[in-house]
Amino acid sequence: MSSASSHSTLRVARPLSPCIQVCTIEPSSSLCQGCGRTLDEIACWGSMTEAEKTPVWDRLIQEGYIDAQYAK
Repeated sequence: MSSASSHSTLRVARPLSPCIQVCTIEPSSSLCQGCGRTLDEIACWGSMTEAEKTPVWDRLIQEGYIDAQYAK
């Protein structure tokens, strides 16, 4: 019986949006306290392409708003 390598990383499909329904904009940073996006990113999210969303996802992961399991 073989076992999975301890070095493998589980990747999970990203949700449609990083929103976690904690929608409060931090005045000093202009970022949502829940998801870490700017108001512009939130407003445009539905019309953004995956290529446009990728750097936002990357930043949210890097800043700890989103779990790294969603990295692509």
